[in-house]
Amino acid sequence: MESRKERSGSLGVAGQELSSGAPGLMLRREIGLWSAVSLIAGCMIGSGIFMSPQGVLVYMGSPGASLVVWALCGLVAMLGALCYAELSALVPESGGEYAYILRTFGSLPAFLVIYIFTLVGRPATIAAISLSFAEYALAPFYPGCPSLPQAVVKSVAASCILLLMLVNIWSSRLATMLMNVCTVAKVFSLLIIVVGGAVVLVQGHGRTEFLLSAFHNTTQQAGRIGMAFYQGLWSFDGWNSINYMMEELKNPKQNLVWALMIAIPLVTSLYVLVNISYLLVLSPSEILSSDATAVRWGNQILGSWAWLVPLAVALSTFGSVNGVFLGGSRVCYAAAREGHMPRFLSMIHVHHLTPAPALMFTTAMALVLVIPGNFSIIVNLLSFLSWITYGATISCLLYLRIKTKNLPRTYKVPTFIPVVMLLASLYLVLAPIIDNPQMEFLYVFLFLLSGFLVYFLFIYFQCQPKCLQMATFHLQLLLEVAPTTKNH
Repeated sequence: MESRKERSGSLGVAGQELSSGAPGLMLRREIGLWSAVSLIAGCMIGSGIFMSPQGVLVYMGSPGASLVVWALCGLVAMLGALCYAELSALVPESGGEYAYILRTFGSLPAFLVIYIFTLVGRPATIAAISLSFAEYALAPFYPGCPSLPQAVVKSVAASCILLLMLVNIWSSRLATMLMNVCTVAKVFSLLIIVVGGAVVLVQGHGRTEFLLSAFHNTTQQAGRIGMAFYQGLWSFDGWNSINYMMEELKNPKQNLVWALMIAIPLVTSLYVLVNISYLLVLSPSEILSSDATAVRWGNQILGSWAWLVPLAVALSTFGSVNGVFLGGSRVCYAAAREGHMPRFLSMIHVHHLTPAPALMFTTAMALVLVIPGNFSIIVNLLSFLSWITYGATISCLLYLRIKTKNLPRTYKVPTFIPVVMLLASLYLVLAPIIDNPQMEFLYVFLFLLSGFLVYFLFIYFQCQPKCLQMATFHLQLLLEVAPTTKNH
């Protein structure tokens, strides 16, 4: 790892190259506008829209309020993405939240972000989505079985993770192409659900009675509303995925904003229409009693073609895991480049030009979390972690507005947008803790405290094993990886 002087990043040196990097070796700019749209939409559309409708309805208590929550989740994602777009113009580096916090608030806060992100955040996301993939992929082989064998489920989830690791190591272009194919399949499957609901409504068989009592029994508790947003925002998670790969985006100043303006409204519209379709076909009690809302919808509407729904969900979750791999490994790579992770993780393959060590590390952490994995607990835990990080990142933008008024900006959002996003972040972090404290929140707090100990021991005071340098040397030779320069 690097010395403290080398790590003391600030906004003014955001674009400097690392002197120790091998000249000319860097990640390729291979992501165009439509690939960026595909990446954002593909990361957002995962298992959530097929499983989370139950969670939102449980916490909100009424179908009308749940639809409002879905629409507001899309608005929150859009506002957050616009704030991130301005930050990416100021700090044009890969790494997303980590890079923005590092260049604004310095080393310690950035390390805490990367500590949570690389050890828990992204690996847990990969574990949760891959478990969903395994359940839907295995469902046709266990007809009528109320619960699948967990050993088989976790074996399939682990196989999914390992396969996608190999794809991402082999070629970023291949991983992007896979993302594009899966995104088309996801949008098509959601359109099938939307059209199916429309057909039921035109035929006069729709359950329109939910409109008469759309807001009956809506909860008034702030904590339950916050948990409903956790469930809904889980389905929108991934709106910031392109920020992790800024150094691989073609014409980033223009393509980033366009990609966000196309992808997020598209996904929001599809989500709201899909939820309306669910409510037209299934009663609220049927939705609440089903862990797989889309499958139950398919069994009632598609008949002998109902197998298309598990297939669509499996493809959707497979693509989402791929998207998380693409973004998550780049954050690990960027942090290692700054000295907040072992330097070996900042290297890329000399032939394929992919961050192979970072991908392998992310895979290893995800495989560990697959073993005890529980989907619902992971969702709430990740949402809590995410909104702590989002709030800290949005505060970077407000701080820079005050501190660097005269800094040239190629893109700027109205000030009220980051203010609204910061207030939303505070609400989503504090409301569930105050109204409904859970042990998971205490675990997060204790894990965050352990980050201070790790930082001062290994980063600040440089207490590192002497064998680390030798291990790095041998791993470099074995995996054919080398240091990099930053891509401007």
